[in-house]
Amino acid sequence: MTKQIIAAMAMLAVAQAAFAGDGVTLKKPVTFNDDADIAKSVLDECKLEDELPDAIMASAKENGVTVDVSADANTAGAGRVLELEIYEAVADGNAFMGHHKSMAVKGKLYEGGQVIGNFKDRRISMGGALGQFKSSCSVLVRITKEIGEDVATWLKEPGKNAKLGDLE
Repeated sequence: MTKQIIAAMAMLAVAQAAFAGDGVTLKKPVTFNDDADIAKSVLDECKLEDELPDAIMASAKENGVTVDVSADANTAGAGRVLELEIYEAVADGNAFMGHHKSMAVKGKLYEGGQVIGNFKDRRISMGGALGQFKSSCSVLVRITKEIGEDVATWLKEPGKNAKLGDLE
């Protein structure tokens, strides 16, 4: 009986490794929605379009999913490509009034040119502990890391019309 359990565990490990080897390509930098009302200071100073793919790559690696970045990722090509768009980044408040920061993204996962999954994700923060000592960008980058964790978890079992983060 123990030989059967060991054999089953070995087969499961091989299957997980095969899936992780599939990999996903992510376009970097991530785009901002053209209609999004995002403060120029956030666009210029926070560099969320670069922070988000880095956060996804770091969390995906911890989850056993390989994510590569490319400025030339093509959703019509072979393989898996994740297309992301930031459609909201709010940086209201300050150290004296209190922070109200949020960011929302949407993504589509393509395989061989076909959409095989999509999601929306939003995270909200009031600055956290000692928030009064944090800049707007540092709070938004922390939110970006949370979104990166959400997306990396979703990539393990992507589905259609998923709601992640504070949208769950």
